[in-house]
Amino acid sequence: MRLKQLAAAATLLAAALAPTLGHAQTKTLRFVAHADLKILDPTFTTAYISRNFGYMVYDTLFAQDEHGQPKPQMVDKWTTSRDGLTWTFTLRPGQKFSDGKDVTAADAVASVQRWMVRDSFGTALKKAGAEWSTIDAKTFKLQLKEPFGMVLDALAKPSGFPPVVMPERLAKMPTTTPLTEVVGSGPYLFKRDEWVPGSKTVFVRNPNYAARSEPPSGLAGSKKSHFDRIEWLYLPDSNSAVSALKKGEVDFIEQVPADYITPLRSDPNVKLLSAGTQQAQLIMNQLHPPFNNARVRQAVLKAVSQERFNAAMGYPLDMRMRYCATYFICGSANDTAAGSEPYRTPDVAKAREMLKAAGYKGEKVALLVPSDVPYLNALGLVALQTMKNMGLNVEPVNMDWASIGARRAKKDVPESGGWSAYVTVANEFAINSPIVSTYLSAACGNTLPGWPCDEKLDELRTAWIREGVPARRKQLLDAFQVRAYEAVPYINLGQYTPAAAARKELKGADKLWSGIPNLWVLDK
Repeated sequence: MRLKQLAAAATLLAAALAPTLGHAQTKTLRFVAHADLKILDPTFTTAYISRNFGYMVYDTLFAQDEHGQPKPQMVDKWTTSRDGLTWTFTLRPGQKFSDGKDVTAADAVASVQRWMVRDSFGTALKKAGAEWSTIDAKTFKLQLKEPFGMVLDALAKPSGFPPVVMPERLAKMPTTTPLTEVVGSGPYLFKRDEWVPGSKTVFVRNPNYAARSEPPSGLAGSKKSHFDRIEWLYLPDSNSAVSALKKGEVDFIEQVPADYITPLRSDPNVKLLSAGTQQAQLIMNQLHPPFNNARVRQAVLKAVSQERFNAAMGYPLDMRMRYCATYFICGSANDTAAGSEPYRTPDVAKAREMLKAAGYKGEKVALLVPSDVPYLNALGLVALQTMKNMGLNVEPVNMDWASIGARRAKKDVPESGGWSAYVTVANEFAINSPIVSTYLSAACGNTLPGWPCDEKLDELRTAWIREGVPARRKQLLDAFQVRAYEAVPYINLGQYTPAAAARKELKGADKLWSGIPNLWVLDK
Protein backbone atom coordinates (compact mmCIF):
# COMPACT_ATOMS: atom_id res chain seq x y z
CA MET A 1 0.00 0.00 0.00
CA ARG A 2 2.86 2.40 0.82
CA LEU A 3 4.51 1.69 -2.56
CA LYS A 4 1.23 2.41 -4.34
CA GLN A 5 0.90 5.72 -2.44
CA LEU A 6 4.45 6.73 -3.38
CA ALA A 7 3.86 5.82 -7.01
CA ALA A 8 0.67 7.87 -7.07
CA ALA A 9 2.48 10.84 -5.48
CA ALA A 10 5.26 10.57 -8.06
CA THR A 11 2.71 10.60 -10.88
CA LEU A 12 0.98 13.70 -9.47
CA LEU A 13 4.34 15.43 -8.99
CA ALA A 14 5.42 14.69 -12.55
CA ALA A 15 2.11 16.02 -13.89
CA ALA A 16 2.32 19.18 -11.78
CA LEU A 17 5.92 19.89 -12.77
CA ALA A 18 5.49 19.15 -16.46
CA PRO A 19 5.96 22.42 -18.42
CA THR A 20 2.89 23.59 -20.28
CA LEU A 21 3.44 23.75 -24.05
CA GLY A 22 4.82 27.17 -24.96
CA HIS A 23 5.81 28.07 -21.37
CA ALA A 24 9.06 26.09 -20.98
CA GLN A 25 11.21 29.24 -21.48
CA THR A 26 8.94 31.61 -19.56
CA LYS A 27 10.35 33.02 -16.32
CA THR A 28 8.38 30.95 -13.82
CA LEU A 29 8.11 30.71 -10.04
CA ARG A 30 7.01 27.32 -8.73
CA PHE A 31 5.41 27.64 -5.33
CA VAL A 32 4.16 24.73 -3.22
CA ALA A 33 0.96 25.98 -1.58
CA HIS A 34 -0.16 24.79 1.85
CA ALA A 35 -3.56 23.55 0.62
CA ASP A 36 -5.65 22.86 -2.45
CA LEU A 37 -7.61 25.77 -3.91
CA LYS A 38 -11.34 25.26 -4.41
CA ILE A 39 -13.07 28.51 -3.41
CA LEU A 40 -12.06 31.50 -5.57
CA ASP A 41 -13.86 34.15 -3.51
CA PRO A 42 -11.83 35.62 -0.59
CA THR A 43 -14.93 37.50 0.59
CA PHE A 44 -16.80 34.23 1.20
CA THR A 45 -14.43 32.14 3.34
CA THR A 46 -11.72 32.71 5.93
CA ALA A 47 -9.66 29.83 4.45
CA TYR A 48 -6.11 31.11 4.00
CA ILE A 49 -5.69 29.49 0.59
CA SER A 50 -8.62 31.57 -0.74
CA ARG A 51 -7.26 34.69 0.99
CA ASN A 52 -3.85 34.10 -0.63
CA PHE A 53 -5.55 33.66 -4.00
CA GLY A 54 -7.25 37.00 -3.38
CA TYR A 55 -3.93 38.80 -2.97
CA MET A 56 -2.69 37.32 -6.24
CA VAL A 57 -5.56 38.61 -8.38
CA TYR A 58 -7.03 41.55 -6.43
CA ASP A 59 -5.74 44.72 -4.79
CA THR A 60 -7.02 46.66 -1.78
CA LEU A 61 -7.69 50.33 -1.03
CA PHE A 62 -5.14 50.30 1.80
CA ALA A 63 -2.61 47.67 2.90
CA GLN A 64 -0.41 46.96 5.89
CA ASP A 65 3.31 47.55 5.42
CA GLU A 66 6.02 45.38 6.98
CA HIS A 67 5.56 47.25 10.29
CA GLY A 68 1.81 46.64 10.39
CA GLN A 69 0.94 50.25 9.52
CA PRO A 70 -1.88 51.00 7.03
CA LYS A 71 -0.65 52.57 3.80
CA PRO A 72 -2.61 53.72 0.72
CA GLN A 73 -2.67 51.13 -2.04
CA MET A 74 -5.39 51.77 -4.64
CA VAL A 75 -6.15 55.08 -2.93
CA ASP A 76 -4.15 58.13 -4.02
CA LYS A 77 -5.20 60.62 -1.34
CA TRP A 78 -7.77 61.00 1.41
CA THR A 79 -9.07 63.53 3.91
CA THR A 80 -11.01 63.39 7.16
CA SER A 81 -13.08 66.05 8.88
CA ARG A 82 -12.03 67.52 12.21
CA ASP A 83 -14.74 65.56 14.03
CA GLY A 84 -13.66 62.32 12.34
CA LEU A 85 -17.11 61.63 10.90
CA THR A 86 -16.53 62.37 7.23
CA TRP A 87 -13.84 60.68 5.12
CA THR A 88 -13.20 61.20 1.42
CA PHE A 89 -10.97 59.00 -0.73
CA THR A 90 -9.63 59.46 -4.27
CA LEU A 91 -8.40 56.53 -6.34
CA ARG A 92 -5.05 56.53 -8.12
CA PRO A 93 -5.33 57.28 -11.85
CA GLY A 94 -4.74 54.63 -14.49
CA GLN A 95 -6.01 51.61 -12.55
CA LYS A 96 -7.82 48.94 -14.56
CA PHE A 97 -9.36 45.55 -13.92
CA SER A 98 -8.02 42.47 -15.62
CA ASP A 99 -10.73 42.81 -18.30
CA GLY A 100 -9.34 46.24 -19.24
CA LYS A 101 -12.13 48.32 -17.70
CA ASP A 102 -11.32 51.29 -15.44
CA VAL A 103 -11.52 50.92 -11.67
CA THR A 104 -14.08 53.44 -10.42
CA ALA A 105 -15.35 54.80 -7.13
CA ALA A 106 -18.55 52.79 -7.64
CA ASP A 107 -16.45 49.59 -7.76
CA ALA A 108 -14.66 50.57 -4.55
CA VAL A 109 -17.90 51.39 -2.70
CA ALA A 110 -19.64 48.18 -3.78
CA SER A 111 -16.59 46.12 -2.81
CA VAL A 112 -16.39 47.66 0.66
CA GLN A 113 -20.12 47.16 1.16
CA ARG A 114 -19.77 43.49 0.21
CA TRP A 115 -16.87 43.10 2.64
CA MET A 116 -18.83 44.72 5.48
CA VAL A 117 -21.49 41.99 5.32
CA ARG A 118 -19.10 39.39 6.72
CA ASP A 119 -16.11 41.07 8.32
CA SER A 120 -15.80 42.03 11.99
CA PHE A 121 -14.38 45.45 11.16
CA GLY A 122 -17.31 45.91 8.80
CA THR A 123 -19.74 45.08 11.60
CA ALA A 124 -18.03 47.61 13.86
CA LEU A 125 -18.22 50.26 11.15
CA LYS A 126 -21.94 49.56 10.76
CA LYS A 127 -22.43 50.14 14.47
CA ALA A 128 -20.71 53.50 14.01
CA GLY A 129 -23.30 54.35 11.34
CA ALA A 130 -21.05 53.94 8.28
CA GLU A 131 -22.58 54.97 4.96
CA TRP A 132 -20.57 54.83 1.72
CA SER A 133 -21.34 56.90 -1.38
CA THR A 134 -19.66 58.04 -4.60
CA ILE A 135 -18.83 61.68 -5.33
CA ASP A 136 -17.49 61.26 -8.87
CA ALA A 137 -15.83 58.56 -10.97
CA LYS A 138 -12.70 58.49 -8.81
CA THR A 139 -13.86 59.87 -5.44
CA PHE A 140 -16.01 58.30 -2.75
CA LYS A 141 -17.07 59.15 0.79
CA LEU A 142 -17.54 57.48 4.15
CA GLN A 143 -20.01 59.17 6.50
CA LEU A 144 -20.10 58.06 10.15
CA LYS A 145 -22.54 58.85 12.93
CA GLU A 146 -19.93 58.14 15.61
CA PRO A 147 -16.13 58.60 15.47
CA PHE A 148 -14.27 55.43 14.52
CA GLY A 149 -10.53 55.80 14.93
CA MET A 150 -9.64 52.59 13.09
CA VAL A 151 -11.01 53.38 9.62
CA LEU A 152 -7.66 52.95 7.88
CA ASP A 153 -6.87 49.83 9.91
CA ALA A 154 -10.17 48.38 8.74
CA LEU A 155 -9.50 49.10 5.07
CA ALA A 156 -6.00 47.63 5.43
CA LYS A 157 -7.12 44.48 7.24
CA PRO A 158 -4.83 41.74 5.91
CA SER A 159 -6.66 38.55 6.79
CA GLY A 160 -9.98 37.01 7.76
CA PHE A 161 -11.93 38.75 5.03
CA PRO A 162 -9.54 41.16 3.27
CA PRO A 163 -11.43 44.07 1.64
CA VAL A 164 -10.41 43.36 -1.96
CA VAL A 165 -11.69 45.52 -4.81
CA MET A 166 -13.67 43.92 -7.64
CA PRO A 167 -16.06 45.23 -10.31
CA GLU A 168 -19.33 46.65 -9.00
CA ARG A 169 -21.43 44.06 -10.86
CA LEU A 170 -19.61 41.22 -9.05
CA ALA A 171 -19.49 42.96 -5.68
CA LYS A 172 -23.27 43.29 -5.75
CA MET A 173 -23.82 39.58 -6.28
CA PRO A 174 -25.38 37.69 -3.30
CA THR A 175 -22.90 36.92 -0.53
CA THR A 176 -24.61 33.62 0.33
CA THR A 177 -22.63 31.72 -2.30
CA PRO A 178 -19.01 32.20 -3.41
CA LEU A 179 -18.23 34.08 -6.59
CA THR A 180 -16.85 31.90 -9.38
CA GLU A 181 -16.01 34.64 -11.88
CA VAL A 182 -12.65 36.32 -11.27
CA VAL A 183 -12.07 39.84 -12.61
CA GLY A 184 -9.21 41.20 -10.56
CA SER A 185 -7.61 44.53 -9.72
CA GLY A 186 -4.28 43.00 -8.68
CA PRO A 187 -0.87 42.03 -10.06
CA TYR A 188 -1.73 38.66 -11.63
CA LEU A 189 -4.26 37.03 -13.93
CA PHE A 190 -5.83 33.72 -12.96
CA LYS A 191 -5.41 31.19 -15.78
CA ARG A 192 -8.65 29.28 -15.45
CA ASP A 193 -7.86 27.25 -18.56
CA GLU A 194 -4.79 25.80 -16.79
CA TRP A 195 -6.37 25.33 -13.38
CA VAL A 196 -6.27 21.70 -12.24
CA PRO A 197 -7.96 21.42 -8.81
CA GLY A 198 -5.99 19.04 -6.65
CA SER A 199 -2.79 19.72 -8.58
CA LYS A 200 -2.00 23.16 -10.02
CA THR A 201 -3.18 26.78 -10.08
CA VAL A 202 -1.54 29.10 -12.62
CA PHE A 203 -1.16 32.89 -12.68
CA VAL A 204 0.47 35.18 -15.23
CA ARG A 205 1.48 38.82 -14.96
CA ASN A 206 -1.49 41.19 -15.33
CA PRO A 207 -0.63 43.62 -18.15
CA ASN A 208 -3.33 46.03 -16.95
CA TYR A 209 -1.97 46.33 -13.40
CA ALA A 210 -0.77 49.83 -12.46
CA ALA A 211 1.75 49.42 -9.63
CA ARG A 212 2.54 52.03 -7.01
CA SER A 213 5.90 53.79 -7.21
CA GLU A 214 6.93 52.98 -3.61
CA PRO A 215 9.06 49.86 -3.04
CA PRO A 216 7.18 46.80 -1.75
CA SER A 217 6.74 46.58 2.01
CA GLY A 218 4.57 43.88 3.50
CA LEU A 219 1.33 43.99 1.51
CA ALA A 220 1.86 47.64 0.57
CA GLY A 221 3.84 49.42 -2.13
CA SER A 222 4.59 48.17 -5.62
CA LYS A 223 3.29 44.73 -6.57
CA LYS A 224 4.96 44.65 -9.97
CA SER A 225 5.88 41.02 -10.57
CA HIS A 226 9.36 39.84 -11.51
CA PHE A 227 7.89 36.63 -12.93
CA ASP A 228 5.91 36.13 -16.12
CA ARG A 229 4.22 33.10 -14.62
CA ILE A 230 3.58 31.69 -11.14
CA GLU A 231 2.51 28.12 -10.58
CA TRP A 232 0.92 27.11 -7.30
CA LEU A 233 1.52 23.39 -6.89
CA TYR A 234 -0.46 21.25 -4.51
CA LEU A 235 1.79 18.40 -3.34
CA PRO A 236 0.22 16.75 -0.28
CA ASP A 237 2.98 14.14 -0.12
CA SER A 238 5.60 15.85 2.07
CA ASN A 239 8.52 13.73 0.85
CA SER A 240 7.76 14.59 -2.78
CA ALA A 241 7.52 18.31 -2.03
CA VAL A 242 10.80 18.47 -0.10
CA SER A 243 12.59 16.29 -2.65
CA ALA A 244 11.43 18.62 -5.44
CA LEU A 245 12.75 21.62 -3.49
CA LYS A 246 16.14 20.00 -2.90
CA LYS A 247 16.43 19.15 -6.61
CA GLY A 248 15.47 22.65 -7.69
CA GLU A 249 12.23 21.47 -9.34
CA VAL A 250 10.27 23.89 -7.15
CA ASP A 251 11.41 27.23 -5.75
CA PHE A 252 9.44 27.65 -2.55
CA ILE A 253 7.45 25.63 -0.01
CA GLU A 254 4.91 27.75 1.85
CA GLN A 255 4.82 25.53 4.95
CA VAL A 256 7.59 23.03 5.53
CA PRO A 257 6.41 19.76 7.11
CA ALA A 258 7.70 19.71 10.67
CA ASP A 259 9.67 16.48 10.22
CA TYR A 260 11.80 18.06 7.50
CA ILE A 261 12.77 21.29 9.28
CA THR A 262 15.87 19.95 11.05
CA PRO A 263 17.36 18.26 7.92
CA LEU A 264 16.71 21.36 5.78
CA ARG A 265 18.50 23.57 8.29
CA SER A 266 21.76 21.97 7.18
CA ASP A 267 21.05 22.00 3.42
CA PRO A 268 23.33 24.61 1.77
CA ASN A 269 20.94 25.09 -1.17
CA VAL A 270 17.89 25.91 0.93
CA LYS A 271 16.93 28.89 3.11
CA LEU A 272 14.51 28.34 5.99
CA LEU A 273 12.28 31.32 6.72
CA SER A 274 9.87 32.16 9.51
CA ALA A 275 6.27 31.80 8.40
CA GLY A 276 5.10 34.05 11.26
CA THR A 277 3.72 33.26 14.69
CA GLN A 278 0.57 31.16 14.59
CA GLN A 279 -2.06 29.91 16.98
CA ALA A 280 -3.72 26.50 16.70
CA GLN A 281 -7.46 26.57 17.33
CA LEU A 282 -10.44 24.31 17.99
CA ILE A 283 -13.61 25.75 16.46
CA MET A 284 -16.93 24.47 17.84
CA ASN A 285 -20.38 24.71 16.24
CA GLN A 286 -22.48 26.71 18.68
CA LEU A 287 -25.78 26.22 16.83
CA HIS A 288 -26.29 22.60 17.89
CA PRO A 289 -25.75 20.41 20.97
CA PRO A 290 -23.48 19.82 22.68
CA PHE A 291 -21.38 22.91 21.92
CA ASN A 292 -24.31 25.33 22.04
CA ASN A 293 -23.75 25.02 25.81
CA ALA A 294 -20.92 27.27 27.07
CA ARG A 295 -20.35 24.95 30.06
CA VAL A 296 -19.61 22.06 27.67
CA ARG A 297 -17.13 24.26 25.81
CA GLN A 298 -15.52 25.13 29.14
CA ALA A 299 -15.19 21.43 29.93
CA VAL A 300 -13.33 20.83 26.66
CA LEU A 301 -11.09 23.79 27.41
CA LYS A 302 -10.21 22.24 30.78
CA ALA A 303 -9.14 19.02 29.05
CA VAL A 304 -6.90 20.71 26.48
CA SER A 305 -3.14 20.42 26.92
CA GLN A 306 -1.51 23.03 24.68
CA GLU A 307 1.83 21.29 25.15
CA ARG A 308 0.41 18.05 23.80
CA PHE A 309 -1.20 19.68 20.77
CA ASN A 310 1.98 21.59 19.93
CA ALA A 311 4.16 18.51 20.34
CA ALA A 312 1.89 16.50 18.03
CA MET A 313 2.57 18.87 15.14
CA GLY A 314 6.25 17.92 15.45
CA TYR A 315 7.88 21.35 15.34
CA PRO A 316 11.29 21.64 17.07
CA LEU A 317 11.30 22.91 20.65
CA ASP A 318 12.60 26.33 19.61
CA MET A 319 9.55 26.83 17.38
CA ARG A 320 6.75 26.13 19.88
CA MET A 321 5.53 27.27 23.29
CA ARG A 322 4.64 24.99 26.16
CA TYR A 323 1.71 27.19 27.17
CA CYS A 324 0.26 30.58 26.19
CA ALA A 325 -2.40 32.07 28.49
CA THR A 326 -3.69 34.80 26.21
CA TYR A 327 -6.32 34.55 23.51
CA PHE A 328 -4.08 36.92 21.54
CA ILE A 329 -0.30 36.48 20.99
CA CYS A 330 2.12 35.86 23.84
CA GLY A 331 4.80 38.53 23.85
CA SER A 332 2.67 41.07 21.97
CA ALA A 333 1.24 44.39 23.14
CA ASN A 334 -2.10 42.69 23.90
CA ASP A 335 -0.64 39.80 25.88
CA THR A 336 -2.77 39.22 28.99
CA ALA A 337 -3.39 36.29 31.33
CA ALA A 338 -6.72 37.64 32.59
CA GLY A 339 -9.33 34.90 33.09
CA SER A 340 -6.96 32.03 32.31
CA GLU A 341 -6.30 30.77 35.85
CA PRO A 342 -8.98 27.99 35.95
CA TYR A 343 -7.62 26.49 32.73
CA ARG A 344 -3.84 26.83 33.02
CA THR A 345 -3.48 23.22 34.17
CA PRO A 346 -5.23 20.63 31.96
CA ASP A 347 -7.22 18.05 33.92
CA VAL A 348 -9.20 15.40 32.04
CA ALA A 349 -10.84 14.04 35.21
CA LYS A 350 -12.04 17.52 36.12
CA ALA A 351 -13.23 17.98 32.54
CA ARG A 352 -15.39 14.83 32.88
CA GLU A 353 -16.97 16.27 36.03
CA MET A 354 -17.61 19.59 34.30
CA LEU A 355 -19.14 17.80 31.31
CA LYS A 356 -21.53 15.87 33.55
CA ALA A 357 -22.44 19.00 35.50
CA ALA A 358 -23.16 20.79 32.22
CA GLY A 359 -25.92 18.27 31.47
CA TYR A 360 -24.29 16.52 28.53
CA LYS A 361 -26.63 13.81 27.26
CA GLY A 362 -24.31 11.89 24.98
CA GLU A 363 -25.05 13.89 21.82
CA LYS A 364 -22.92 12.94 18.83
CA VAL A 365 -19.88 15.10 18.11
CA ALA A 366 -18.87 15.11 14.43
CA LEU A 367 -15.21 16.18 14.44
CA LEU A 368 -13.86 17.18 11.00
CA VAL A 369 -10.30 15.81 10.73
CA PRO A 370 -8.13 17.13 7.87
CA SER A 371 -6.55 14.23 6.00
CA ASP A 372 -4.16 16.06 3.67
CA VAL A 373 -2.38 18.72 5.78
CA PRO A 374 0.03 16.98 8.21
CA TYR A 375 0.01 19.51 11.04
CA LEU A 376 -3.78 19.91 10.90
CA ASN A 377 -4.20 16.14 10.82
CA ALA A 378 -2.04 15.90 13.96
CA LEU A 379 -4.14 18.56 15.71
CA GLY A 380 -7.34 16.79 14.67
CA LEU A 381 -6.18 13.42 16.02
CA VAL A 382 -5.18 14.91 19.38
CA ALA A 383 -8.55 16.71 19.56
CA LEU A 384 -10.27 13.39 18.83
CA GLN A 385 -8.44 11.59 21.63
CA THR A 386 -8.93 14.48 24.07
CA MET A 387 -12.70 14.46 23.48
CA LYS A 388 -12.87 10.69 23.85
CA ASN A 389 -10.89 10.79 27.09
CA MET A 390 -13.27 13.31 28.66
CA GLY A 391 -16.37 11.32 27.71
CA LEU A 392 -17.72 12.98 24.59
CA ASN A 393 -19.44 10.77 22.02
CA VAL A 394 -17.11 11.84 19.22
CA GLU A 395 -16.78 10.45 15.71
CA PRO A 396 -14.07 11.55 13.27
CA VAL A 397 -15.06 12.68 9.79
CA ASN A 398 -11.92 12.48 7.67
CA MET A 399 -11.72 14.69 4.57
CA ASP A 400 -9.29 16.99 2.77
CA TRP A 401 -8.94 20.57 3.98
CA ALA A 402 -10.69 22.10 0.97
CA SER A 403 -13.73 19.89 1.58
CA ILE A 404 -13.77 20.92 5.24
CA GLY A 405 -13.82 24.53 4.06
CA ALA A 406 -17.05 23.79 2.20
CA ARG A 407 -18.69 21.61 4.86
CA ARG A 408 -18.09 24.02 7.73
CA ALA A 409 -20.46 26.50 6.07
CA LYS A 410 -23.38 24.09 6.56
CA LYS A 411 -25.79 24.75 9.41
CA ASP A 412 -27.36 21.26 9.33
CA VAL A 413 -27.30 19.13 12.47
CA PRO A 414 -24.31 16.75 12.62
CA GLU A 415 -26.54 13.73 11.90
CA SER A 416 -27.66 15.31 8.61
CA GLY A 417 -24.33 16.26 7.09
CA GLY A 418 -23.41 19.10 9.43
CA TRP A 419 -20.54 19.20 11.85
CA SER A 420 -19.63 19.83 15.50
CA ALA A 421 -15.98 20.90 15.57
CA TYR A 422 -12.80 21.24 13.52
CA VAL A 423 -9.19 22.34 14.03
CA THR A 424 -7.47 25.18 12.24
CA VAL A 425 -4.64 27.69 12.70
CA ALA A 426 -4.49 31.50 12.53
CA ASN A 427 -1.67 33.94 11.81
CA GLU A 428 -0.78 36.50 14.47
CA PHE A 429 -2.18 39.45 12.47
CA ALA A 430 -5.50 37.61 12.27
CA ILE A 431 -5.95 37.21 16.03
CA ASN A 432 -4.04 39.88 17.88
CA SER A 433 -6.83 42.21 19.08
CA PRO A 434 -10.54 42.05 20.00
CA ILE A 435 -11.48 43.50 16.58
CA VAL A 436 -8.95 41.69 14.37
CA SER A 437 -9.32 38.21 15.84
CA THR A 438 -11.68 36.32 13.57
CA TYR A 439 -13.59 34.45 16.27
CA LEU A 440 -13.28 36.94 19.12
CA SER A 441 -14.55 39.73 16.88
CA ALA A 442 -17.57 37.82 15.59
CA ALA A 443 -20.61 39.76 16.83
CA CYS A 444 -23.95 37.98 17.25
CA GLY A 445 -25.60 37.45 13.90
CA ASN A 446 -22.29 36.74 12.15
CA THR A 447 -21.84 34.36 9.21
CA LEU A 448 -18.68 32.74 10.59
CA PRO A 449 -18.58 28.90 10.67
CA GLY A 450 -19.42 27.95 14.25
CA TRP A 451 -21.65 31.03 14.61
CA PRO A 452 -20.36 32.20 18.02
CA CYS A 453 -22.62 34.64 19.83
CA ASP A 454 -22.19 36.32 23.21
CA GLU A 455 -23.79 39.73 23.74
CA LYS A 456 -21.60 40.65 26.72
CA LEU A 457 -18.48 39.95 24.66
CA ASP A 458 -19.95 42.16 21.92
CA GLU A 459 -20.49 45.00 24.39
CA LEU A 460 -16.96 44.76 25.79
CA ARG A 461 -15.47 44.69 22.28
CA THR A 462 -17.38 47.82 21.32
CA ALA A 463 -16.25 49.57 24.50
CA TRP A 464 -12.62 48.62 23.79
CA ILE A 465 -12.85 49.99 20.23
CA ARG A 466 -14.27 53.32 21.41
CA GLU A 467 -11.93 53.83 24.37
CA GLY A 468 -9.01 56.17 23.68
CA VAL A 469 -7.33 56.28 27.10
CA PRO A 470 -4.53 53.63 27.14
CA ALA A 471 -4.93 52.63 30.81
CA ARG A 472 -8.68 52.23 30.50
CA ARG A 473 -8.24 50.37 27.22
CA LYS A 474 -5.98 47.88 28.96
CA GLN A 475 -8.62 47.31 31.64
CA LEU A 476 -11.23 46.70 28.96
CA LEU A 477 -8.89 44.29 27.17
CA ASP A 478 -8.52 42.27 30.37
CA ALA A 479 -12.29 42.32 30.96
CA PHE A 480 -12.83 41.21 27.37
CA GLN A 481 -10.53 38.21 27.78
CA VAL A 482 -12.10 37.26 31.12
CA ARG A 483 -15.44 37.10 29.33
CA ALA A 484 -13.88 35.15 26.44
CA TYR A 485 -12.76 32.47 28.92
CA GLU A 486 -16.35 32.32 30.17
CA ALA A 487 -18.05 32.26 26.76
CA VAL A 488 -15.32 30.21 24.98
CA PRO A 489 -15.96 31.35 21.39
CA TYR A 490 -13.14 28.96 20.43
CA ILE A 491 -10.24 27.18 22.14
CA ASN A 492 -6.59 28.21 21.86
CA LEU A 493 -4.64 24.97 21.28
CA GLY A 494 -1.19 26.57 21.45
CA GLN A 495 1.22 29.06 19.91
CA TYR A 496 4.05 28.11 17.55
CA THR A 497 6.20 29.43 14.69
CA PRO A 498 6.17 27.38 11.47
CA ALA A 499 8.72 27.62 8.69
CA ALA A 500 8.76 28.20 4.95
CA ALA A 501 11.63 27.14 2.69
CA ALA A 502 13.13 28.72 -0.43
CA ARG A 503 15.87 27.81 -2.85
CA LYS A 504 19.03 29.74 -2.02
CA GLU A 505 19.11 31.45 -5.43
CA LEU A 506 15.64 32.93 -4.91
CA LYS A 507 16.00 36.68 -4.35
CA GLY A 508 13.80 38.83 -2.12
CA ALA A 509 12.91 36.11 0.38
CA ASP A 510 13.90 38.49 3.18
CA LYS A 511 11.02 40.77 2.08
CA LEU A 512 8.36 38.09 2.37
CA TRP A 513 5.64 38.97 4.86
CA SER A 514 5.07 36.44 7.59
CA GLY A 515 1.97 34.38 6.95
CA ILE A 516 0.82 35.82 3.60
CA PRO A 517 2.88 34.96 0.50
CA ASN A 518 3.46 38.36 -1.16
CA LEU A 519 5.15 36.62 -4.08
CA TRP A 520 5.64 39.80 -6.09
CA VAL A 521 8.76 40.56 -3.99
CA LEU A 522 10.55 37.41 -5.25
CA ASP A 523 12.95 37.14 -8.18
CA LYS A 524 15.58 34.74 -9.53
